[in-house]
Amino acid sequence: MEEEWTPKPYANEEFLSFDRLKRAVTSRVLDRAERRMISEFPLSPDKVNQWTEEEWQRAKEALRLSPGAREAFRKYLESLVNAKVDGLIKQDKAELSSLGVAEKSL
Repeated sequence: MEEEWTPKPYANEEFLSFDRLKRAVTSRVLDRAERRMISEFPLSPDKVNQWTEEEWQRAKEALRLSPGAREAFRKYLESLVNAKVDGLIKQDKAELSSLGVAEKSL
């Protein structure tokens, strides 16, 4: 019989580094395994792998929903768009200059 399991929510600090994320996921899987070992020992590697995959998906979903992730992704998008626009400016610089676009704004 599968145990009742309530996943522990993630804190934003757990997403600050890969090391912290790894510790957070590992801790949750180990807590779940220790709880299960009360009624079943030893645990199958397949079961532990399944829990690890499930917890990894929970962590990724929590990260996607975090305010920090949205801010970081916006910064990533900004740099991506800036790089693309820089390339377009170089490509069309002569034409844009002939239309009155200055090198630097006043």
